[in-house]
Amino acid sequence: MDHHNGAARPLTALITGANRGIGRAVARELHGRGLRVVVTARDAAEASATAADLGPGARGLALDVTDPGGPARAAAVAGRVDVLVCNAGVLLDAGADPLSVSLDLVERTLNVNLLGTWRVAQAFVPAMVRRGWGRVAVVSSGTTAEFGGRLFAGTPGYSISKSALNGLVSLLAAQTEGTGVLVNAVNPGRVRTRMMPGQERLPEDAAPFIADVATLPDGGPTGGFLTEQRDRA
Repeated sequence: MDHHNGAARPLTALITGANRGIGRAVARELHGRGLRVVVTARDAAEASATAADLGPGARGLALDVTDPGGPARAAAVAGRVDVLVCNAGVLLDAGADPLSVSLDLVERTLNVNLLGTWRVAQAFVPAMVRRGWGRVAVVSSGTTAEFGGRLFAGTPGYSISKSALNGLVSLLAAQTEGTGVLVNAVNPGRVRTRMMPGQERLPEDAAPFIADVATLPDGGPTGGFLTEQRDRA
């Protein structure tokens, strides 16, 4: 349902990096909740294949978040987007340390994880503000100090990028406060993906909470760094 005019139009969600892992699981979860889903990936064929796998109400779209004009072109093709899940990310410097890490790797990491998300936000959020309703969920990480720990030095570029990403969430939330748009970072915890193949928790386990953050009710939190409170039975 459209949350602010009572019409029967389903909400449309766009997910970046949705061809595998957490992004694909979140796309499936939102699709299962009745949202129209736009699956994006750098490769148009992978995006389309993922959308076809999800079924009716899903479509695929090519989107490379490192392409300066990519998000704006995707926004022009996608049409109205009510829910934005910024999931595209890379971890390129596992096992490095801050004193010797290649700054080229750090720069590439920041270009995807921070600037890529920023490009996508600039392409999609202003229209949400104009319409007076929108939800943005930014997939972040527990490697950052904002979650109560200290920055993890073993992935320095990745850790810095996610810390900066949380800062971006704060900026976007402050800018959109009172407009009907809610912007939050979400920490999915340690999830088994191509990035972290040794973890036990599956993307499907993390997807419902991310989807909850992406579909918060009116008056919900904004500018938060939200971590699922799982029972430790």
